[in-house]
Amino acid sequence: MDPLLYHSDCRHFRGDIPCRPNKQEGVHCDGCPYYDPIKENVLIIKLGAAGDVLRTTPILRPLKTEHPKARIWWLTHSPDLVPSSHVDRILKWSSENINILEALQFERVINLDKDHYACALASRLHASRKEGFTLGKYGEAEPASKKAQEKFTTGIFDDVSLANRKDYPTELFEICGYKFQGEEYIIEAPEPEVFPGLDRSKPIVGMNTGAGARWTSRLWSIENWVKLAEQVLDSGKGVLLLGGPDEDARNREIHHRTGGRAQYLGYFQLKQFIALMQQCDLIVTGVTMGMHIAIALKKKLVLVNNIFNPYEFGDLYGLGEIVQPDSQCKCFFRGECVNPDYFCLDRLSVEKMYAAIERVWHTERGKHKQEPLQVPGMILSKAPRA
Repeated sequence: MDPLLYHSDCRHFRGDIPCRPNKQEGVHCDGCPYYDPIKENVLIIKLGAAGDVLRTTPILRPLKTEHPKARIWWLTHSPDLVPSSHVDRILKWSSENINILEALQFERVINLDKDHYACALASRLHASRKEGFTLGKYGEAEPASKKAQEKFTTGIFDDVSLANRKDYPTELFEICGYKFQGEEYIIEAPEPEVFPGLDRSKPIVGMNTGAGARWTSRLWSIENWVKLAEQVLDSGKGVLLLGGPDEDARNREIHHRTGGRAQYLGYFQLKQFIALMQQCDLIVTGVTMGMHIAIALKKKLVLVNNIFNPYEFGDLYGLGEIVQPDSQCKCFFRGECVNPDYFCLDRLSVEKMYAAIERVWHTERGKHKQEPLQVPGMILSKAPRA
């Protein structure tokens, strides 16, 4: 028997198992109408928090335009949030998958994490171009190119970070040599989901009430969430409490203290959580994965911020506005409040939050204008804090 022709450079070729066209239509490589030759490999390393993975997806748009014949690889801790429509090989961080990457030649390796193990891998991989961050000779992260220098500096000096006026997508695109032009997040559309007990008879305001156990500096009080929920409910809208395991106890309490009027269905796996957020008409959240999901789903958004530079979030793609405490936060980028004078979020009133919800609710997407916001943590004209 003569050996059969096969195209190992085809985008569909697997090598270990039959490709999808062969499985579905029985075609062979000889004369296959689905033959799509690839010319190079491009790798994105973005491990990090799930929300950070999601907000990195806009870079896929110019990347695929520049490299239409590339096989795009993505190494991550959150594979469910990487869009298979734009990425050919989605790999979860593991020794087995790292072995695969180390055997390949890449045209570009773009490492957008400064975790030392991600930088070490980026340093070892074979690539014509390396962008983002690699590991320096003394074992610390360093910029892989001049384009990453500015973003690197904002991560190591608080005063530089506070003075920054670029949003994250702009910085991300600059690292890769592109100009950000409003490219949106890419998310796989959630499967239709039925949530028993969910009341959709009224438009729903989703309230993502937590920030994870690590970030107590960003927790608005349960008392304030109860008052805000009651005010929204009294306006004729529904309220749906959102969160994960860390928020379960507080959401149950808010549900109980509103007499069950604020709906709480429990916490879910990621894909179900996305489908549940899809049910909402407006989302109120802190700087969490929920914020990024809301942006990806193009939901109207009220974002609570205290410890981050608000310029990082830009105009929220015209979806809403950022609300901050009336008293300046002094705990820039800290997980716990260390200010002995006051906890800034205690000075974010329910009235201010409700007014933001009403403004965003009645504003068409893309038409909302955010007033200039105070940058937390310091007065920039003065010497940086210790």
